[in-house]
Amino acid sequence: MQALEQDAQDTSKADDRANTLDENRVKMTTNIEPRGTGNTADEVDTLDEMLRHRVVMMTNIEAAVDELHEIVDHACRSSFRQARKKGKGLKYKSIPWWSSKLTIQRKKVNAKRRRYQRTKDNSELRGQRKELYLASKAEYAAAIRQEKSKSWKEFCSLTSVTNPWSAIYKMAAGKIHRAANITTLRQQDGSHTTDLQNTLRIMVEKFAPDDNPEDDEEIHIQTRAMTREPIDTEDDVEFTTQEVKNAVQDMGNKKAPGGDGIPNEVWKGVVTILPKYLTAIYNGCLKEGVFPNRWKKAKIIPVVKQGKEGSDEVSKFRPISLLDSGGKVLEKLLINRINHHVYSRGHMSDNQFGFRPQKSTVDAALVIKNFVQESLDAGEVMALVSLDVQGAFDAAWWPGILRELKEYKCPKNLYKLTMNYFTQRTAAVATNSLEAEKTVTRGCPQGSCSGPGLWNLQFNSLLTTKFLETTKVVA
Repeated sequence: MQALEQDAQDTSKADDRANTLDENRVKMTTNIEPRGTGNTADEVDTLDEMLRHRVVMMTNIEAAVDELHEIVDHACRSSFRQARKKGKGLKYKSIPWWSSKLTIQRKKVNAKRRRYQRTKDNSELRGQRKELYLASKAEYAAAIRQEKSKSWKEFCSLTSVTNPWSAIYKMAAGKIHRAANITTLRQQDGSHTTDLQNTLRIMVEKFAPDDNPEDDEEIHIQTRAMTREPIDTEDDVEFTTQEVKNAVQDMGNKKAPGGDGIPNEVWKGVVTILPKYLTAIYNGCLKEGVFPNRWKKAKIIPVVKQGKEGSDEVSKFRPISLLDSGGKVLEKLLINRINHHVYSRGHMSDNQFGFRPQKSTVDAALVIKNFVQESLDAGEVMALVSLDVQGAFDAAWWPGILRELKEYKCPKNLYKLTMNYFTQRTAAVATNSLEAEKTVTRGCPQGSCSGPGLWNLQFNSLLTTKFLETTKVVA
């Protein structure tokens, strides 16, 4: 009995130590809450105006953008807790249903198990301690099952009525994407790559194909020459502060950041605190017709297409480009202005249903259905031809897009910014140890804000071509 009483006292002390440790964790968590800076609204406005004036006086917008990134990066490193690298790594794997209560209970079970195993001279006491150990082990297992069930129910309840296409739906439909494993790939001559560096080279060449002027025909030569001639249209007005705010706030919080590692939430904080400064940066880019080089670098993440996991073709990957959020905001501002110019003047064909507001694939199918029905009612014979452009975004031809902008009398500053956007672009595919980088000479990055709109501009020339009266083209 004395031994059992001693066990009870030891267990109580272990509970007190565990509870104290848990309380300390709560105190530490409470102490790391961000503290107010003490700056008044007038001081922040003064700082915002001072930075705006500094940007206006600078003659190099590239330097202004670099300075902006230095300020944001310094603020992030000063404000955020940075994870320290541990030599031994994580002791336990993080799981969503684990709790501090289970940690305490596990320590109790382990303590009772050790007492039972170390009791060897007294068989009666060993049996009693074994029963206590098995009972606490059963309670621990029951607590784990209860926490698992509770966590699963909470996970299932995350799907709201307004958004049924969340994680539960994707899991049931088999649409959960796993990380792509980079394996050996087949080359054009039929052989397979023999090392990782060669595999990355094949991938980046596929994702960023070259635009070779030597393959041009006469129409291509004329188009290139036309895009190099100066445009004589008027400039568009500057971006407004509200326009910049809307572009930043429209970015999703769950989108992956680009190479700078600055997430969209940080940019939303910047535009809230320093709206005039950020607006001056983007207006400087518009005025000088410069899309900063640091925003032209794309980090490509290869995603395996569904059903092609076992293929050795490089085409099994869909290249998603991660771009810096600052550059995506400028892209959004640019393409919104271009779309407004094109749509307000009726340049975009009504038969284009892709990447357009208030239009979808269903609308395109209904247009085809009505056209077919009318023809059948008139006793005519129908022929339907379907065309799918392979690697559509990768094949977008920059001179063709610029030609359309010239024909639509695009404002001069928007045209110059678009032309600069198509220069000195790079794309890279990287692993933990190797990287393959390539200069991009054509295509719109998949994952960019301007890619769909720019693709529509190039494709619009096909839809506006004069066909026979009984022919209809729908995209």
